Amino acid sequence: MKVIVFGATGTVGRLAVESLLDAGHVVTAFARKPERLEKQHPDLLRHAGDAMVYADVAKAVSDQDAVVVVLGAGAQRKSLIRSQGTLNVIRAMQARGPKRLIVQSTLGARESWNTLNFWWKHVMFGALLAPVFRDHELQEQLVEASGLDWTIVRPSAFTDAATDHPVIEDVPSTARGLDLKITRKALAGFLTRQVGDLTYLHRAVGLSS
Repeated sequence: MKVIVFGATGTVGRLAVESLLDAGHVVTAFARKPERLEKQHPDLLRHAGDAMVYADVAKAVSDQDAVVVVLGAGAQRKSLIRSQGTLNVIRAMQARGPKRLIVQSTLGARESWNTLNFWWKHVMFGALLAPVFRDHELQEQLVEASGLDWTIVRPSAFTDAATDHPVIEDVPSTARGLDLKITRKALAGFLTRQVGDLTYLHRAVGLSS
C-alpha cells in the first residue's frame, strides 16, 4: 500500500517510517524538512510541506491508500499542530479520496483519563503538558467526526528501552496500576499493523505496559 506519514521526522515518525517500509509499503515521509530523515530505501519518498498549510497537505495525500498522523511540536507546548494539522489532513482526505486514517493521540484522553496515575493527571497533563493534552483531545474529536475509516492510537509515555516489555493492547477505561510506558519501537509497529488491519476501525485504542 501507499502510506503517507505526517510528522515523519519526529521520534515516533522515524520509527513508523522504518516499520512501514519493513512491512513492504511504499512510504511518503511528510515533514517541513524531510531531508532530516537519513533513511535510504527505494520505496521511501520525501515530501516537504507544513501540516498547518492545507494546500501542502492536500497535494501530499492524493494517490495515497492510507494516512498515519504522528504530529508533534517538540518543546512548543502551546502549538496546535496536533488538532489543526490533523484537521487539514481530514479535509484533504475527504476531498481527495484516501479513507484509512491512523492517528496517534495519548493515553488519558477523554474516557481513558482514569487509567492515569496522580502524577500524569495532576502534574503532567494537569499542569506541565496541559496545552498538549487539550490539543490531543480536540484532535480526537475531529477524527471521530471525520466520516473516515479512522483508528486513534493512545500510547502511554514513550521510552527508548532496548527490550520491549509486554504491551497491553486496547487498555480498558477501568484499568488501574499500569506501568504507563511503551517503547517507541512497539508503538511504531502497532501503527504499522493498523494500516491493513481493521480490528480497531472507529475505535480509540490504549497501549501501555
